[in-house]
Amino acid sequence: MPFTLATWNINSVRLREALVLKLLSEEGPDVLCLQECKSPVDKMPLEAFADAGYGHVVARGQKGYNGVAILSKIPMVEAGSQDFAALGHARHIAGTLENGVTVHNFYVPAGGDVADRTVNEKFGQKLDYLTDMRDWFRENRPEKSILVGDLNIAPREDDVWDHKKLLKVVSHTPIEVEHLADAQDAGGWVDVTRRDVPEGRLYSWWSYRAKDWDAADKGRRLDHIWASADIQDAGHSSRIMRSARGWEKPSDHAPVFASFDL
Repeated sequence: MPFTLATWNINSVRLREALVLKLLSEEGPDVLCLQECKSPVDKMPLEAFADAGYGHVVARGQKGYNGVAILSKIPMVEAGSQDFAALGHARHIAGTLENGVTVHNFYVPAGGDVADRTVNEKFGQKLDYLTDMRDWFRENRPEKSILVGDLNIAPREDDVWDHKKLLKVVSHTPIEVEHLADAQDAGGWVDVTRRDVPEGRLYSWWSYRAKDWDAADKGRRLDHIWASADIQDAGHSSRIMRSARGWEKPSDHAPVFASFDL
């Protein structure tokens, strides 16, 4: 069953309901994973999404913060959620599609502004979250699974606009990159985006602080699509929809797409 999947940090699903509907109408992914929904589940505009053809939903919500949801055209059942690092945050939800593929939707903590856990509790929480992910994947080796989401780390030198300038900036520090790699290796995950686009700078996030984000192009690839090793060859046609960053009142993230033949 071929299907297309997209992941998007929407930065408030209620505030940007119209943008989600625009994406669903114009791009029509079979599955859309949203992060930073900033809403309890019962306040999310799920009826509007159902009217658009996305009647299958699994979600975890939280008032004003975090929140993850998977919208699907394809029948899907919930496959659980994990509270990594015991933060009590809505940062993970999983759903299993009718073809047996389990989709994990993650919103990894951003980690604050200072890359030092001794003075920044949020940075420590981020590292602990990634360590718990690693340990969980070791114990629950993923099969026929896809992991997506805002992982809040740009791992490669060409995943950021300036590698040397960002080495001490949260999201690209060596310790974060190492923790993410450990989690990826523990699950045998394959970075589908970079397998499809192996060379060149590639970004999915541009700061709101830039007056002209497009011209400045100081981006980072914080949003990812991974596949478990057993289905890595099924993934293809990866792309980042940069144009969505230029929509009216946009999220600071752009949607990331991939297709799978399963």
